[in-house]
Amino acid sequence: MTVIEPAPPTAPAAVPPLAARTGAVGGSPVRDILAVTARPEVINFAGGLPAPELFDREAIAAAFRDVLAETPAQALQYSTTEGEPALRTGLAARMSARGTATDADDLLITTGSQQGLSLLATALLEPGDTVLVEDPCYLAALQAFGLAGARVVAVPCDADGVDPRALEELVARERPKLFYTVPTFQNPTGRTLPAGRRAAVAEVAARLGVWIVEDDPYGELRYDGERVPWIASYPGAEDRTVLLGSFSKVMAPGLRLGWLRAPAALRRACAVAKQAADLHTPTVNQLAAARCLGGLDAHVARVRDVYRERRDAMLAGLPGALPEGSTWNRPEGGMFLWARLPDSYDTTALLPEVVRHDVAYVPGAPFYAGEPDRSTLRLCFVTQTPEEIGEGLRRLGRGLGS
Repeated sequence: MTVIEPAPPTAPAAVPPLAARTGAVGGSPVRDILAVTARPEVINFAGGLPAPELFDREAIAAAFRDVLAETPAQALQYSTTEGEPALRTGLAARMSARGTATDADDLLITTGSQQGLSLLATALLEPGDTVLVEDPCYLAALQAFGLAGARVVAVPCDADGVDPRALEELVARERPKLFYTVPTFQNPTGRTLPAGRRAAVAEVAARLGVWIVEDDPYGELRYDGERVPWIASYPGAEDRTVLLGSFSKVMAPGLRLGWLRAPAALRRACAVAKQAADLHTPTVNQLAAARCLGGLDAHVARVRDVYRERRDAMLAGLPGALPEGSTWNRPEGGMFLWARLPDSYDTTALLPEVVRHDVAYVPGAPFYAGEPDRSTLRLCFVTQTPEEIGEGLRRLGRGLGS
């Protein structure tokens, strides 16, 4: 009888490597900071978190109870990729009332507006395509475009936002697929693009041929001044602007509900991309949110009153907290304030010392697509009470040696 000897053991073969793009795009420094500063004693100005005590818990809970009591089969079932008609109809009415005529069929419901960015990157970008962004820019947008393999180029900005002449020059030279902007209460700077510049951006896009991705998660959180119309409403922008919105800052981020308003062909391409990602946004969340729309304006008005007071508390405390020679803006709304310390300060290097004083901010450097300004930082003013803000700024001053 022939005996077959077992083969000598060998080391298992290595698995194939991760996609190169996953190594080229880092994680979110904001998320990393939040993990480090999760201790309850830390006064955290780093996050972009709405104040949880202001969530309209009773209205949201009642909406879920009613949906599950009255339409349980629908609420717990699969839904269409485009989104529940009741929510899209209500959103279309809100957008039309704000000056941009919108039908329910113009909208795609997304799992947070961040998913909208990911869908647009899938639908519009090939590896190596150029994307223009503001300088500095919303950090998670840089991640989305980077994961798509895009080449990201920053457009020069000033205190009022993007410079339309610089935008025109870059569009002509770089031939980008899209220009991404948060024109109202921008993250991270809190600045708002004036109406004249919005019209100029629309004109550049129309004349030179580029998509505009207009992200508006903060627009309803206005504390001073008059509302500025969406870029999407300006002549020339109608057929080339994607408008992103979210319930995260005005209802609750845990619902993960956003939307995308786009021309038909691009919207259909995004719907196909969404089918490959998650099929559809949770049905029960959409139906509950649709029931909350009737009381949303009153709720947002209450939130605005509280956030205005918190913004003013931070503005009042900054002169004593930041080093002499620092500058900062006074945002008319939103959640963030942007500060610049003297040139000798590196806010990334200083952060560990500041955290030892039980307070935190986000260094400005990660928000830049190009050469960063290392003396900048972002402060979120909505999560803490005025008293906590005052104490946090005193700690910040000690951490910075002010």
